[in-house]
Order: sequence, then C-alpha cells, then structure tokens
Amino acid sequence: MINVAVLGASGRMGTHVVNAVSGAEDLEVVSSLDVGDDIADAARAGATVAVDFTVPDATEANVHALIDAGIHAVVGTTGWTSESLGRVQEHLAERPELGVLIAPNFAIGAVLAMRFAAMAAPYFESAEVVELHHPNKVDAPSGTATHTAQGIAAARAAAGLGASPDATTYDPGGARGANIDGVNVHAVRLRGMVAHEEILFGNEGEAFTIRTDSFDRVSFMPGVLLGVREVGHHTGLTVGLDQYMSL
Repeated sequence: MINVAVLGASGRMGTHVVNAVSGAEDLEVVSSLDVGDDIADAARAGATVAVDFTVPDATEANVHALIDAGIHAVVGTTGWTSESLGRVQEHLAERPELGVLIAPNFAIGAVLAMRFAAMAAPYFESAEVVELHHPNKVDAPSGTATHTAQGIAAARAAAGLGASPDATTYDPGGARGANIDGVNVHAVRLRGMVAHEEILFGNEGEAFTIRTDSFDRVSFMPGVLLGVREVGHHTGLTVGLDQYMSL
C-alpha cells in the first residue's frame, strides 16, 4: 500500500486525484491539503508520495517542502522553468533516496503525442504547435505545448536543421504566437475546451498533423496513478511521464 498526500485536493484536478487514488486497491489518500495547510502534515500522516496540482506560484515551494519532509513528489502543476528545475535537482542531491516527477501532461495520448512529435520533427521543414484549453487556465502557452516545442526544437537541432521558413517581418499584434526555442506556439482559450493540442508539420506538398484531445479531466488519472506507483523507483528529477513508460 502506498500512502498518498494530495496538494490542491479541492481543486479541479485535485478532486479527481483524490477520487482516483481512493479507488485504487494499492493506494490510499492519507492527507488532503489546500492553501494554507502545512505540508509537514503530509509527513505526519505517513505519506510517502505526494501529488501536486496547485498553482504555478506555489508548486516549486511545495516540492522543496516535500523533499525536506522526505516525500516523493508527482507534479502536474505547470509553469516550471529551467532555473526552477535546476533548483529542485540541486535540492534532490541532498536527498538521493527521493524521486520527483514533473510532467507537463498525464494524459497517455498527450504523452505519446509529445514523443511522436519529437520523432517526426527531423523529417519536416516546418513545425508549429497549437494548444487549446478552457478559459480558466492561468498560464499560456501550456506546459504541454512548451514541452512539445522544446522536444521538436531539440530533435531538429540534433538533425542539423535550421529554422522553419517564415518571411514574417511585421507582426505588431503577435499573431505568430510565442516562440519556444524557434518553434511557434499558439494558445487558444475557449469555453467548452478542456485540454487539446495540435502539432503541425509541413513539407513541400505535404502536411502531417498530430492531435490529442482530453474531453474530461478523468483522462489524466491513469498517468497520475502510474506516476504515483513508479516515482519511488526513479530517484532524482524526472521531467515527463514518458520516462516511466516503455517507449
């Protein structure tokens, strides 16, 4: 039995996590925490793994507090930077027995889409990403889209490809979107959406599109449970659920 603490337990994702963990025979929720609660309560309750679905402004401090408490962390909150990831990695060096998983997306389809995009990237001249989410999402572009673009850029660089063709010289309104390592990313916030991504590739006379859709937050739960079960077997910092999968 794995004892689990849920941070952000009353939020949209946290509620689903509590229900999913409670419904698993090998997992048990021993601590449900929200804003203002002491993370040390999770340790006192006997939690060995914590799941964080809070907000970008709080998640890094939460992870450091969990490391200090000797608790593995599974993090779905976005907003991480290379600097904040580096600080977590440095902290984990002091606790080599602990594991932290930070995943931009826990939906299996999204995880596969990110991996497939990196595989496809060296074979196409152009690449762009469009992400579509509900209007209550506080960050843009999404962590999934950022991670996707970074994977595409790294794969293109490894293949010796230059920038995608783009003759745009005038864009005062930012119509070309965010530029993530040379890959343009466009964010849509639309009522009725949950979490969706289109990854667009193009060659002369050809287009290739990878699309993933989460119509309900329950779609993230198999990945969350996988992370909870596996994080104790992967010490140090892991970014991306695909690192726990046989891909």
